[in-house]
Amino acid sequence: MTDLLIRNATLVDGTATDIAIDGERISAIAPGLPVEAGEVIDAAGRLVSAPFIDAHFHLDATLSYGLPRINQSGTLLEGIALWGELKQIVTVEEMVERALAYCHMAVGHGLLAIRSHVDVCDDRLLGVQALLEVRERVSGFMDLQLVAFPQDGWYRSNAERNVIRALDMGVDIVGGIPHFERTMEDGTRSVRAACELAEQRGLMVDLHCDESDDPHSRHIETLAAETHRVGLQGRVVGSHLTSMHSMDNYYASKLIALIAESEVAAVPNPLINITLQGRMDTYPKRRGLTRVPELLAGGVNVAFGQDCVMDPWYSLGTGDMLDPAFMGLHVGQMTAPAAMRECYEMVTTRSAEILGLTDLGIAEGKRASLVIVDAKDPVEAIRRRPVRTHVISRGKVVARTPAPETTLNLA
Repeated sequence: MTDLLIRNATLVDGTATDIAIDGERISAIAPGLPVEAGEVIDAAGRLVSAPFIDAHFHLDATLSYGLPRINQSGTLLEGIALWGELKQIVTVEEMVERALAYCHMAVGHGLLAIRSHVDVCDDRLLGVQALLEVRERVSGFMDLQLVAFPQDGWYRSNAERNVIRALDMGVDIVGGIPHFERTMEDGTRSVRAACELAEQRGLMVDLHCDESDDPHSRHIETLAAETHRVGLQGRVVGSHLTSMHSMDNYYASKLIALIAESEVAAVPNPLINITLQGRMDTYPKRRGLTRVPELLAGGVNVAFGQDCVMDPWYSLGTGDMLDPAFMGLHVGQMTAPAAMRECYEMVTTRSAEILGLTDLGIAEGKRASLVIVDAKDPVEAIRRRPVRTHVISRGKVVARTPAPETTLNLA
């Protein structure tokens, strides 16, 4: 007898099928499977897809909005300064509590994997301690990857040493923020140091890169070149890349080809990029989001991240990855049917590929982690951002939300 059977599912490509799950694996996918099961879920034609994945987040700061004060200007720089104040008074226990609360909220939306950057600039490494505990506590239902992130810069205070300490403690990925170094030269050096450290340890790299309106912030060029030089192809991410929005078109076309050649992935964060960028513009005011359609057309793998939820940089957010997909679709003007479907892939399968989660996906033998969305296809899912009626992680139903019904009384 099969453990769990999903009847009448509609896959992302429109295929109508059943899905059988045994233990933690998908055991069969076919219409009208002639099997009995311990539990049967009738998807009733709803969309069944790979789980949602957040390729860029900050769990150490999440749900801290208003502590110790509110970001009045709404700028990136005030947010960084505010976080500097908060991390002097926050405790490990508070960070653990808020991060767990966020993970539990996000699971209800079908979010089953997060890559979180964790600030390592404070010598106490409280955030690292907190998120290592959180990673262990959510490991039964969520994949949590941690990036050693020197928020204040690789070459400020003891940040370089603390990146190494964090990796020694069990953090997974080398981070950085080259555009926030004191000089352009220091930014270049930090990219080189991060890539060399990752190559020595056999790790991935994920840099906050060129999160700026300055078209001359071009550290992504260095990141792509260093990736090629030290042989990190397929293991490197440039996050944000907002300066590309303001670059000369000729230079951008050259740059996109270099990024693709080096197999560097891009992770823009539509909600945050459209909120934080262009703050010093009057009108016309720049959107700030990087060149998503052009990167995709150039052969670069792109995923959307949520980045922040109710923290020093962003006062809103729900943990629903369809929100950044919705915003990215609009800001990127990706309104053709194929482009809208691509936006769904950028919060599911493309994110999985970037995070190296090759065991996820709707296929026989894959891990049985999937989501049933109250929509008929990916475009409707982005348009309505409906409930996830069932969230299944490793073969277990971890969240159920009844589809809402509206009763009208118009007489």
